[in-house]
Amino acid sequence: MASGDDSPIFEDDERITWLFYYCFCPFVSALFYSLSLSYSLEKMTDLVAVWDVALSDGVHKIEFEHGTTSGKRVVYVDGKEEIRKEWMFKLVGKETFCVGAAKTKATINIDAVSGFAYEYTLEINGKSLKKYMENRSKTTNTWVLHLDGEDFRVVLEKDTMDVWCNGEKMETAGEFVDDGTETHFSIGNHDCYIKAVSSGKRKEGIIHTLIVDNREIPEILE
Repeated sequence: MASGDDSPIFEDDERITWLFYYCFCPFVSALFYSLSLSYSLEKMTDLVAVWDVALSDGVHKIEFEHGTTSGKRVVYVDGKEEIRKEWMFKLVGKETFCVGAAKTKATINIDAVSGFAYEYTLEINGKSLKKYMENRSKTTNTWVLHLDGEDFRVVLEKDTMDVWCNGEKMETAGEFVDDGTETHFSIGNHDCYIKAVSSGKRKEGIIHTLIVDNREIPEILE
């Protein structure tokens, strides 16, 4: 049994503990919230450009942060930080990095427009994003389909006849048929092939059609 002097000491310690908890903890929580909010606002303020880039292995999101007072430059690809430079004396310039499974070269150009205004442009493989996508539409075909509860994006690179599906390069087998060629591959348990036939017109060239389980899949434009 505790002596008569022990009980008051325990009660005083307990009071001090609860007093510390109720007074100090809200202050700490408010401090962390304030720091988190400040970081979020800083990030929102410095985010100056966002691009969506469609490549064979998928559509990649590129984000660029530029601190116009500190010169900070941060590049994110699909949410992953690729470049971070905290202090840059020169506010204009360029940042080069790679995107996607094929390590496609990308460059962000930072140019001064007037005063403290800046313009940000993205180049892919040395071409403006618009020019690159225009050229890509001539050299690739893209299809989107839904199988077994999942969405699949199939891309054919016409210059190499490589086939990509949801970011993976597929194993394919080519076959000559009476009216052209067929490139066979599988998505899960589904038989697929891309049929190539001549359009008979010089401007249109070869027509490529995706067949999945004997069903034609409509092509999409990106």
